[in-house]
Amino acid sequence: MINGKTTSGFEYTLDPDKLNDYELLEKIGEMEENPFALTNVVNMVLGKEQAKKLKDHIRSKNGTVPIEKMTTEITEIFNTQPQIKNS
Repeated sequence: MINGKTTSGFEYTLDPDKLNDYELLEKIGEMEENPFALTNVVNMVLGKEQAKKLKDHIRSKNGTVPIEKMTTEITEIFNTQPQIKNS
């Protein structure tokens, strides 16, 4: 397992096998044409439980989950993983 922490303080654990999944690469590729594919990518990489924790971590005071913050967090997570970074 790969453990990490984003600059905002979100701690996560990644399964290396999930990072080496061709279907994940397909979903990342889909994001170029369909930004909504980000939801699938987040769930594939983090799993539903950690994705919920991330949403709660970045949730604003009014209860929304800002798209920009989610994008920033997941991009930071990706950029620290050579399996994704070099894809």
